[in-house]
Amino acid sequence: MPRLAIDEQNRKWWTLGAVSFSLFMIMLDNTIVNVALPSIGRGLKVNVSQLEWVVNAYTLSFAALMLTGGRIADVVGRRLIFASGLVVFSLASLVCGIAPNAALLIAARSFQGAGGALMMPATLSIITNAFPARERGTAIGIWAGVAGSALAIGPLLGGVLTEHLGWRWIFFVNVPVGVVALVAAFALIVESRSADREGGLDVRGLLTSGAGLLALVYALIEGNSYGWSSGRILALFAAAAVLLSVFVVLELRSPHPMLELGLFRKRTFAGANIAALLVSLAMFGIFFFVSLYMQNILGYSPVHTGVVFLPMTMLVIVSAPLAGKLTDLIGPRWPISAGMLLLTASLVLFSRLGTEAQFADLLPGMLIGGLGMGTAMGPMTTAALSIAPVDEAGVISGVVTTSRQVGGALGIALMGAIVAAFETVSPTDPRFALQFVDGFHRALQVGAAITLAGAIAAALLVRREAPPAVTAASTGEPPSFERPLQPASLDRVAGVR
Repeated sequence: MPRLAIDEQNRKWWTLGAVSFSLFMIMLDNTIVNVALPSIGRGLKVNVSQLEWVVNAYTLSFAALMLTGGRIADVVGRRLIFASGLVVFSLASLVCGIAPNAALLIAARSFQGAGGALMMPATLSIITNAFPARERGTAIGIWAGVAGSALAIGPLLGGVLTEHLGWRWIFFVNVPVGVVALVAAFALIVESRSADREGGLDVRGLLTSGAGLLALVYALIEGNSYGWSSGRILALFAAAAVLLSVFVVLELRSPHPMLELGLFRKRTFAGANIAALLVSLAMFGIFFFVSLYMQNILGYSPVHTGVVFLPMTMLVIVSAPLAGKLTDLIGPRWPISAGMLLLTASLVLFSRLGTEAQFADLLPGMLIGGLGMGTAMGPMTTAALSIAPVDEAGVISGVVTTSRQVGGALGIALMGAIVAAFETVSPTDPRFALQFVDGFHRALQVGAAITLAGAIAAALLVRREAPPAVTAASTGEPPSFERPLQPASLDRVAGVR
């Protein structure tokens, strides 16, 4: 398909629009399904454990394959892998919508996650290659605003579609969106890939990292169900430790590793990934447990719950691009720290809610939380991408998004374990509401302490980094993706030994 005749100075913004359109769809599927689970259970006549896997199948494949997707995009071609992920995601969504039983629905959800894992890091690497360094923070801020708003809008949109059209439409809606996004990808996005492809794909690294992350995220998801000291969960953690250790050894010995592990010795890179993990821990904790609180304790409907989240959503949309512009001016350090301090304050406010809270009681936490998410998300991604050449943008994007997914799974697991420890009666017992709220308070207080530590870590570790390589993408000139960029040595430009 021929590309549209667009001025090269404006193409980068069209490119950002195209990838953001698809990004919204990917992130929406992290939360849109949750409110439809009761309807899916009734429609397919499935039990609670199967319903949990409708959510978990997506999360597992999405998290486990993110690093793999980023590296494949760098080597094979970012637009090609992005488009391939779109096709997989859209076809899997269609199968989800027509699935006659739980087994096919769960299998299709895992393919949805795989498609998302191909697309997600490619969106960031495409943006990194399209924008010069001086504008990259603004672009990534817009990207972060789209991602955060999709997470928050998911429950509302899922509730509306389920109540008025039926649960299958939460999947069917992805199909026309995917078709439009695919056309836009080929019409607006210029192909790019790493100039240094001598080693090809590191298959051993791809397999060990994917299997290790799969075991780790599976253990985090199922820990509360089976018990953290159960043989199954301990075996999964042990398998994850072994596989990820093998991955590290292989990467250190490989002449062409899929991930340059020396990057983690860079304080900014380490700090950005710590921030990504902890911001997601707080975000998923807020979305998941505050949503449960509103529905199970305050008696809100799914749609009402989604409406209450809208102030948070609006602030994420507004504040993320502004934080990106600020990052371009002063660097990512203080926006990340400020955002995490705001998230800490939001968690503290939510931890003071009782069993009779009104909308006015919820609103301050929503506003401060939305401002914190929008302020922190983009700058932490910009910080991670700032220390490596654009040739490595895909795999670096995969690292950051993997940190987010692991953080989200860890947040739900940790807070879920704390809440469960306070529940000693069944949900039908009059004492249940008080026990849930007590556990809810303690879980959010722990989350606040963790995000406060993350704010301190970001302030100590993250620094403003100079662009590591002078390429067409970093000089402000329109990048010529048809000719390879000059390879940049990580040893030379990133200070890695």
